Amino acid sequence: MLDKFLTQRLAALDGVSVDTSTTFAQLTTLRVGGAPTLAVSCESAESAVAALRLLDQASVRYLVVGGGSNLLVADGPQDIVVVRLAFDALDVHVASGLVRAEAGVVWDDVVDTAVAVGLGGIECLSGIPGHAGAVPVQNVGAYGAEIADVLTQVYLYDTSTGEASWVPASALDLAYRYSNLKFTGRGVVLAIELHLSTDGLSAPLRFGQLTQTPGERRPVADVRAQVLALRASKGMVLDAADHDTWSAGSFFTNPIVPASLAETIQARVRDTHGEDDAARMPRHPLPAASTDAEGALATPSAPESTEPAATRANTAEPLEKLSAAWLIERAGFAKGYPGSGPATLSTKHTLALTNRGSATAADIVALAREIRSGVQDAFGVTLEPEPIWLGVSI
Repeated sequence: MLDKFLTQRLAALDGVSVDTSTTFAQLTTLRVGGAPTLAVSCESAESAVAALRLLDQASVRYLVVGGGSNLLVADGPQDIVVVRLAFDALDVHVASGLVRAEAGVVWDDVVDTAVAVGLGGIECLSGIPGHAGAVPVQNVGAYGAEIADVLTQVYLYDTSTGEASWVPASALDLAYRYSNLKFTGRGVVLAIELHLSTDGLSAPLRFGQLTQTPGERRPVADVRAQVLALRASKGMVLDAADHDTWSAGSFFTNPIVPASLAETIQARVRDTHGEDDAARMPRHPLPAASTDAEGALATPSAPESTEPAATRANTAEPLEKLSAAWLIERAGFAKGYPGSGPATLSTKHTLALTNRGSATAADIVALAREIRSGVQDAFGVTLEPEPIWLGVSI
């Protein structure tokens, strides 16, 4: 419980302000969710450490919220404190390619600034909403790239010690949409450091919609423009006037399954949709060395819990990554499904669940359950939600 005395101590810290009027509907891109007990805003890394230390010492549950693009929060009051990291210094060293960004920097501003001076490696991560501090937590990735490719270290507040220090990326167990910061309460990222290429060219391109020549490198500005156009076509660039962007982005992670299950799914598609459609099924074999890191299908967890034991694919055979969007569509869910109502699939992209303007968290949850059940019934694959769920479960 948060008592009046602790609230007063938080408010008295230099660089810290508090309020009780903020709601999760105001803080998240899904625009749903009730009010936290308190919202605490910190203007520097030092003030954040002081506030976080007080909350930890008092055993008060808190959740750090940046852009709110990866959160689904229940309706009604939430017994949790929101911490906002309102410091946003960005330091770019062009000659070395080193970039340091404080947690409160808007992520796409980091990408835009790097690309503008010819630094490469994060151009495929253009247009992703949220703040820099959240990027390592789930190893954000898109279009064949992920932050693990360029992250060197993070400035981390350690909840076990109450202190902050630079921690190497190698200590974060980065894997597909995962780090050991996710769900564990290990710490809070206060800043990140990236090492980017300095030759003005992108990282080797691997995504089919960006190149027909895998491994090709192109000018970073060209790739960023192409990625932004692709994301906009899918409703994945935030626009308050466009309800297709009132979402949490890609709602389900791409499932990783044994090759035998992928074969079974492809056979079912062949029976129901024909040979040509089955031949186009996205199947991406994973290297044997990545089995342990990427073979886990993690169950979503609220931030007050540690991550439950992962449901692992049978690692005795090769693993493949499938497309969640492709499976959703083949299970009978079209863009805009169900066509009307407060919550629907995006009219531009079947992997986004959207608030059409008046949805509640319960509406989003009901749609997520329907989609997941449909894919499970059709293909025997249990899709795992990507956002953090608070006060609700699938």
